[in-house]
Amino acid sequence: MDIDYFAENGLLAKTIPGFAPRQAQVHMADAVSKTIKSAGRLLVEAGTGTGKTFAYLVPALDSGKRVIISTGSKALQDQLYERDLPTLLLAMQYGKPVAQLKGRSNYLCTYRLALLEQEMHFLAADVFADLPKVRNFKARTLSGDVADIPGLQEQAPILPFVTSTNDNCLGRECPDYETCFLVKARRKALDAQVVVINHHLFFADMSVKDTGFGELLPDADVYIFDEAHQLPDIASQYFGESLSSRQLSDVAEELRLAYRLEAKDMAQLGKAADRLIQDCQAMRLSFGVEPSRGNLRDILAQPAMQRDLQRLKETIKFCYDVCKLALGRGEQINNCFERLTGFLTAADHVTAITEVGAAYWYETTKRHFTLNVTPLSIAERFAQEVMRVGCSWIFTSATLTVGEEFNYFSQRMGVEDADTCLLDSPFDYEYQSLLCVPRNLPETSNYQRATQLAERLLPVIEQVPGGCFFLCTSYNSVNQIAQVLRDKLDRTVLVQGDDNKQRILADFVADGHAVLVATSSFWEGVDVRGAALSCVIIDKLPFTSPDEPLLKARMEDCRLQGGDPFQQLQLPEAVIVLKQGVGRLIRDYQDRGILILCDPRLVNKPYGAAFLKSLPPIPRCRDLTRLSEFWAIPDMPVVEPAALLQPALLQPTLLQKETITDENSGD
Repeated sequence: MDIDYFAENGLLAKTIPGFAPRQAQVHMADAVSKTIKSAGRLLVEAGTGTGKTFAYLVPALDSGKRVIISTGSKALQDQLYERDLPTLLLAMQYGKPVAQLKGRSNYLCTYRLALLEQEMHFLAADVFADLPKVRNFKARTLSGDVADIPGLQEQAPILPFVTSTNDNCLGRECPDYETCFLVKARRKALDAQVVVINHHLFFADMSVKDTGFGELLPDADVYIFDEAHQLPDIASQYFGESLSSRQLSDVAEELRLAYRLEAKDMAQLGKAADRLIQDCQAMRLSFGVEPSRGNLRDILAQPAMQRDLQRLKETIKFCYDVCKLALGRGEQINNCFERLTGFLTAADHVTAITEVGAAYWYETTKRHFTLNVTPLSIAERFAQEVMRVGCSWIFTSATLTVGEEFNYFSQRMGVEDADTCLLDSPFDYEYQSLLCVPRNLPETSNYQRATQLAERLLPVIEQVPGGCFFLCTSYNSVNQIAQVLRDKLDRTVLVQGDDNKQRILADFVADGHAVLVATSSFWEGVDVRGAALSCVIIDKLPFTSPDEPLLKARMEDCRLQGGDPFQQLQLPEAVIVLKQGVGRLIRDYQDRGILILCDPRLVNKPYGAAFLKSLPPIPRCRDLTRLSEFWAIPDMPVVEPAALLQPALLQPTLLQKETITDENSGD
C-alpha cells in the first residue's frame, strides 16, 4: 500500500473515531497487500481480536482492482456489506460501486407470486395468512429480499411458493424477466468493483462454468475467502450430484399447477404428478422411519430398495413422457419437462455406484430423502482455479491450522504453494480465561453419559456469574442435557431447534444468565461478548463418527493410498472444530470466562497434545473446585494498549442490497 492507512496518525485513525492500529492487523494487511501486488496466494490464520476484516478490506480497496469477497455465513456477509465496508468506503473516500450477492431463494419471484394468487382457493391456511404480508412487501421493496418482509418468519411456509429455485426459474422465458429483482441486481453487480458473496455462491458459479452454460459471478482480479475453513466441505457439495424427493415433489406440484392453468384437458398431467408424489413417499419409507445417513452402495444392495428405486425411476420417466406430449402448451409445462430431463440423468448418476474416487451416500429427514454422489477430493479442480494467471487468492480464518501447520487445509484445497501467515490473538488468555478438564467424569462411550454429565456440572453452572454455552457433539446429548437442566436448574435454558438461531441468541444475550444447549450450529459463527457468555462447556472432543458416509469413504481411500485415516483425516477435522467451539468464549478485551472440556482423552491420550497445541495459551486445571477461585478474582479494569483498541465503527447509510442467482447460496 502506498498510503500507511494503519499508522497511529494515519487516515483510518483520523477518520474513524477510536481507531488505533494493532500490530497483528498491520502484519496481515501488509501480507495481503504484497499478495495482491504479486498476484499470489496467501493463507492467513488470524486469532480472535486481530481485526482481520479491516486487514484484508483496506489493501483490497486500495489496490484499485476488481475484488470478490466470500464469506461462510449470512451473518458475516451482512456485517461486511452493511457495517465494515461502508465504514471504510467513507474513511478511504472510495467511490467505486460495491454490491452484495445473495442466493436466488433470498429474493421475491413476482411471477411465482402471481401464480400463487391464481390458486388462492387451494392454499393451506398458514400460507394464505402470510400472503398479504408478501403482497404489501412487493409494492414497496427495491431489493426484493424476503428477509425484509415485516412479520414473516424465517422458515415461513409461503416462502417456497414466492421464491424461485435453479430448477423452477423460467429464465429469459419468464414474462417478468425484465422487472425481476434477480436480473436487475445481477446487472448492477456486474458493474461493481467490489462484490460480497458467500462460499456457496462461489462454488455454484464454478459448477455452472464447468457445464459451459455461462456464469453467475463477474471475473475478478482478487479473491478473498473469510471463514475459509468451511471451503473444503462446501466445495464438495458442488462437484458432486444429488437427487432428492423434495426436488421431485416440487416438480410434481408444478405439474399439478400446469395442469390446472395451462392444460386442463390433459388429466394425465395430474395423475402423473400424484403418482410421483406417492412413489417418493414410498421410497422414503424404504429407508426406515427415523432420519438417517448411510452408504448408498450398501442400501442399494437390498432387493426391496432396488425395486422401489426402479419404480421411482419409471415414474419419473412416465412424467417426462406425459410432459413431452404437452410441450408448447405453456412455459410451466416446458420448464417441468426440462427439469424432468435433468432428474432422469441425475437418477442414473447417483445410483450407478461404480465411480471410483467418489462417495455414494444417502440422507433422510422425517419427510424426504436425498441420494448423493460426492467426490472424495476437490483439490485438483480447485488448484486449476487458483493457478489462473493474474489473480490473487487470499484465504483467512481463525482456524486454518492444525498444530500451527496449514498442511491439512492446503492439501484438501489444492493450494500447495501459498505464502502463510499465522497471527495469534492479542487477548490476555492468562488473565481472561481458565481451562478445566475435570477428573472422574463418566466414560465417553456411556449411553447415559450426557445425563450424568449435566447432573455433575449443575453446581458449576450455578456458580457462573453470567451465561453459559453447553456445546454438544450430538442431538441425543443436547436432548439429555437440556432435560436435566430444565428440571433442576433455576435458570433459563434455551435449546437449539426451539426457535431460529437469531432469536435464540437474542434471548440468550437479553437474559444474561441463561444456559444454551446446542450442537453444530452454535460451535462457530456466534459472537456473544461480555458477561452474557461467561462459560463454555464442551461435552467431548468433536470427532466425526467413522460411520459417517463421506468420512468413511475418505478413510477407505486414505487406507488404499497407504495413509493413516485417523492422523490424516479424523484428528485434523476434530482439532479445527474444537478450535471453533473454544473460540466462542473470549470475544473482547474485557471478557472473562471458563472453558470446561469434559473429555479426559485430551490429557490421557497421545493425540490430546495435537488439540492442546492448537488452543490459545489458556491456563489449565483438573479440579472443578478451582473454578470458584477464578470467579473470586475481582474484575480488574482492563486497560487496553493503544495498539489493541477496537475501532468504533461509523454508522453510515447502508448500501443497497444486491443479489445473484443460485438456490443453494442462501447461507
